[in-house]
Amino acid sequence: MTNITEDFDTAFTPVKALLIYLHQPKEDNNNLYLNYDTATQIYVESYDIGKQGQPINAHPLTLKEMSALSEILLSTQELKGGYLRPAGIIPSRLLYLNQQAGGFAVWYTPPQEVNLFFADTLHIPSGKTKIPAMVWRADAEKLAVFAIKGKAKPTADTPLYHAPYFNIYHNGNVCMGTVQVGIHAQTALEDLMTAWEQYFFNSYFSHSINGNSSTRSPLQALWARLRESGEAFPQEELVRTGYTLKQLIS
Repeated sequence: MTNITEDFDTAFTPVKALLIYLHQPKEDNNNLYLNYDTATQIYVESYDIGKQGQPINAHPLTLKEMSALSEILLSTQELKGGYLRPAGIIPSRLLYLNQQAGGFAVWYTPPQEVNLFFADTLHIPSGKTKIPAMVWRADAEKLAVFAIKGKAKPTADTPLYHAPYFNIYHNGNVCMGTVQVGIHAQTALEDLMTAWEQYFFNSYFSHSINGNSSTRSPLQALWARLRESGEAFPQEELVRTGYTLKQLIS
């Protein structure tokens, strides 16, 4: 077998270990881990990590070490607190927001006319096209989209339909291909929503992942007809997913 350890780009090396000693009243001895109140006396012992991975050089935590640890913890808290934070008033299109680590946003867009780009292999001319109302679910790394009927803002019980586009999996996840997603932990909520919409509409639709089952008519023929006629998207073409908005955010 080939050892590929040296090919890894990122390596984490232990350099410091901390041992925390607590002194509390005897009646609190069964709950030592969380009761760090003003009556709790704490002693922190610091260890360096030797070349063989063993803790060495035990000593009380120094002021320099304490300052470095504080900066790390503050940086982590700032990233956590800034994730999906609105830059201003919460957008009216927002339906749900989860700001925890790995959280996501859900929003909707009403029926609109947008530029759609089709790969040459589909033989559909790119250009302005009318699309149905949509529901978007996204985090910093991935996007899922669905369609809804009507123009009204959806509620928890609103049924979701398959998004009638190419490059979308059956579960709504979007294949972004070679698109470079530039969203990070400090991206504001509004910027995340705008960025994902631009990524989606400015990329080329090229192939059907859903086996042409996202609309009642063949997908390629449907979009060719809509591009030529300029008509509103026919809602009778939408296919139910079997679940509602409430299930999407749960």
